[in-house]
Amino acid sequence: MQISFRSIFSQTRPILSALFFISGSFAFAQQTQKPPLHGKNWMAITGKPLAATAGAQLFQQGGNAVDAACAMLGATCTMWDVLSWGGETQALIYHPKLKKVLAINALGVAPTGATVDFFKSRGYEFPPEFGPLAAVTPGTPGGICYMLAKYGTKSLKEVLQPSMQMAAGYPIEAQTANSIERGKARIKEWPYSKAVFLVHEGEDREAPEAGEIFVQKDLLQTLEKMVEAEQNALAAGKSREEAIMAAHDRFYTGDIAAEFVRGSQEHGGLITMEDLANWHPIEEKPLQINYKGIDVYKLQSWTQGPAMLQALNILKQFDLKGMGYNSAPYIHTVYQAMNLAFADRDFYYGDPAFQPKTPIDGLLSDDYGTARAASIDPEKNDPLVQPGDPYPYENRTNPYTNLLKERLKLTDTTAGEQGDFVPKHDATAYQTNTDSLYMDRLLRGTTSIEAADAEGWVVSITPSGGWLPAFIAGHTGVGMSQRLQSFVLDSLVSPFNVVEPGKRPRVTLTPAMALKEGKPFLSFAVQGGDTQDQNLLQFFLNVVEFGMTPQQAAEAANINSNQLWLSLGGTKLDDRKPRPGSLLLDKRTPADVVKQLESMGYSIQFGERNSGPINAIYFDEKHGTLWGGSSNHGEDYGIAW
Repeated sequence: MQISFRSIFSQTRPILSALFFISGSFAFAQQTQKPPLHGKNWMAITGKPLAATAGAQLFQQGGNAVDAACAMLGATCTMWDVLSWGGETQALIYHPKLKKVLAINALGVAPTGATVDFFKSRGYEFPPEFGPLAAVTPGTPGGICYMLAKYGTKSLKEVLQPSMQMAAGYPIEAQTANSIERGKARIKEWPYSKAVFLVHEGEDREAPEAGEIFVQKDLLQTLEKMVEAEQNALAAGKSREEAIMAAHDRFYTGDIAAEFVRGSQEHGGLITMEDLANWHPIEEKPLQINYKGIDVYKLQSWTQGPAMLQALNILKQFDLKGMGYNSAPYIHTVYQAMNLAFADRDFYYGDPAFQPKTPIDGLLSDDYGTARAASIDPEKNDPLVQPGDPYPYENRTNPYTNLLKERLKLTDTTAGEQGDFVPKHDATAYQTNTDSLYMDRLLRGTTSIEAADAEGWVVSITPSGGWLPAFIAGHTGVGMSQRLQSFVLDSLVSPFNVVEPGKRPRVTLTPAMALKEGKPFLSFAVQGGDTQDQNLLQFFLNVVEFGMTPQQAAEAANINSNQLWLSLGGTKLDDRKPRPGSLLLDKRTPADVVKQLESMGYSIQFGERNSGPINAIYFDEKHGTLWGGSSNHGEDYGIAW
């Protein structure tokens, strides 16, 4: 039975009063700031215009969506949007011949010596945010090589050509140039980073100016070495796939690896040659649930992706369309569903290759979703929301009952208020002091990549790592990942995500894909730290429940919950703790909706744009065409033909 709160909120009206309904494939009429993309043959969307052009070039050269996606990934890394070649890559690929979705895990692992004792002995309560100690092993070079070798058609030389041209010098855009300038104090601590980024050292502005030709000689040499390895292998009679993987091996076991390790260890980094040699990308089975006839796919529990699937299982129990888009009952219901899913994420998610293993079957079961939905109070926020118990839904006993009881004891004091583990709830606490540092940690993002072609290949990627201010490892030109900070050092926070050498951290990075009747329906991704699956959940509902086009859904007003443990940020527990009832709304939200939400215990903040920089492709089965949506937040850009 679906639950409706309409009778409780009889005066509720949608946020955007100018909405009206039309007939056709999409039922939601609202002018967008950017025009929708339309294409018949291919579509390439990512976070930078020049990088989208790199994808278009590969399509125009006869490449498929995998070729184009890899070219865009290389270009965005070269442009520091906001990531580097030492970061990580997470991808979903629809294979039209196999007619199934494949998952690519190219996330690095904790290096040798990265233990709880190591970090705690240095005073950390979470691993550090910056510098070589924040790094997992690089994943993106291996991810590109693997995807291209297995599912692309072009050579690495062809795919990396745009990246090499940009490394030789491209006109840097204001966003990146200004980010370098803002972070120059930290950049000056690292000599290899300073040499690359502070091209006007000693002047008032030490970073490049917008439009200035930005040259990365060391990175260019690294990319040329990888291409050289490929071309030498081809000349020796190796197959295309073997030749591309020869480039992979030069990065992870050859002279590139040696310089990367030397440059890292020179400044206290832990990564060894053995760590690089032992790492490899993994092709794995994606996770999947069905929402009203649509199969939705996410990566496994080493990402936060299953949280969106859990939220959808909860929301299946409600009449969302009947509540009205962004009405008070709709906002409340989505917020509560997200909080329940994120409470489970914060405790249960982790690398499935390590023990303990996430009870993912229980977490994604329909019965568990129904039970979690039944716990929602339709009249008020629950500031004490806790992880559930998915183990009975796998016919198992939860081995962490004592930990859960300890968390609850530290959260719910004898006075009935929250204790030390979660801050005390105050309905006005965050209205005026939602500080910029906290919001940066919540919203911190990199880029996303979407590609599709007429043959049926579809790619969705959320890469990250090595963002500015970045530590560059030696003379490689490669910025090291900062993803180690997403581990925890205390089992009370999560027994599944405690740091350990060789283990992958539970990351926020979470591309998404959906099929309808076995065919591609939506491919979508977003940047933004802990907001990613919040924004993607609402984007999906905007299309499926409210009939928005991808561009409308990408620009539509979203909400953000801060009632979760931050995955990125400071090294102390207080830096990461949930903010109960904290709700970010679009500043255009009607006063009566705000008033109703405040009466339910929410502490409300307002944002200019809080929909997340979403990029997406919709597959119009009726007309045999592609619809694209590209965020109106910043520099995200799409090209189609």
